Amino acid sequence: MTTKQISKKNHRLWLAAIKPPIYSVAIAPIAVGTSVAWFQTGIFQPQVFFIFLGSAILIIAWLNLSNDVFDSDTGIDVNKAHSVVNLTGNKSLVFSIANLCLGLGIGGIVALSWWQQDWTVLRLVLLCCFLGYTYQGPPFRLGYLGLGEIICFFTFGPGAVSAAYYAQTQTFSGSNLAISSLIGISTSIILFCSHFHQVKDDLAAGKRSPIVRLGTGMGAKVLAITIISIYIATLILIATGALPMLSLIIFGSLPFAYQLVSHVNQNHAAPDKVKNSKFIAVNLYLSSSLLLILALVLNSYV
Repeated sequence: MTTKQISKKNHRLWLAAIKPPIYSVAIAPIAVGTSVAWFQTGIFQPQVFFIFLGSAILIIAWLNLSNDVFDSDTGIDVNKAHSVVNLTGNKSLVFSIANLCLGLGIGGIVALSWWQQDWTVLRLVLLCCFLGYTYQGPPFRLGYLGLGEIICFFTFGPGAVSAAYYAQTQTFSGSNLAISSLIGISTSIILFCSHFHQVKDDLAAGKRSPIVRLGTGMGAKVLAITIISIYIATLILIATGALPMLSLIIFGSLPFAYQLVSHVNQNHAAPDKVKNSKFIAVNLYLSSSLLLILALVLNSYV
C-alpha cells in the first residue's frame, strides 16, 4: 500500500470517527424547538438560538468522544478501526478533550441562563446530559441493556426540543412536546440502524441491543413500522392543529424512508451490506427535520 493510499485510508477513518453527520442531532432539535416557538408565538431571539446551538454541538462532541472511551473499557470496539480511542491510542487524552467539550457546552448554557435570569433551560440540559451519560457511561451502561433508543427518544426529542422552545419563550407548550416526538423517533431510528451490522460484536461484549434481542429479521419489520409512525403522527398533529397544513411537505422525505426500509429488508442479515443503513437513516432524519422546520417558518408567510 502506497503512502498516498494509507493517507487516504486514515482520512476516511478519521471522518468516520468524528462522525460529522451525528452533529445534526444537536442542530435539528434546537432548530425545531426554535421554529415551533416562532410558529406559536412569533418570538425569535437569534442570540439565544446561536448560543444554544454552539453549546449543543459541544455537548454532542462530548457524547461522541466519551462513548468511544466507555466502549473501549468494555472491549466492544476492539474491531472498530474508526474509534477515536483506537486511532489515537490515548484514551486519557480523548476523555480529557471530551470533558473539555462538555464544560464549554454547559458553560454556554450557564451564560444563557444567567443572562435570562432563568435556570430552567440549564436544568433541562443537565437532565439531557445525564440521560446521555447513562447510555454508555458506568455504572449505568443502559445501552448494553437495549435501552439506548428510549434514552435517545427522550433526550433528543422532548428534552432538547422543549429546552430550545423554553429558551425562546420562557414557557412550555403541550403541542411543542407532541411535535418533539417526531424528532425523538427519527433520532432513535439512527441508533436502531447502527446495530444491524454489529450483532456479533455486541453479543461478544454482552450488549443486548434491540437487534440482538429481536434478531435482524424482526428488527427490519420494527424499523418499517417505526418509520411509518412518523408520517401517521404528522397527520395526527396536522389534524389536531398542532402543526400547520404546510407540514404535509414532510412527506417529501418519503424517498429516504422507502430506501431505508427496502435496504434493511434486503440486507438485514448481511453486516457488510447493511452497515450503511445508519447513513440512510441520517438522510431521513435530516430531510424530515428540515422540511418540518421549513413548514413552521414559512407558515407565517403563506
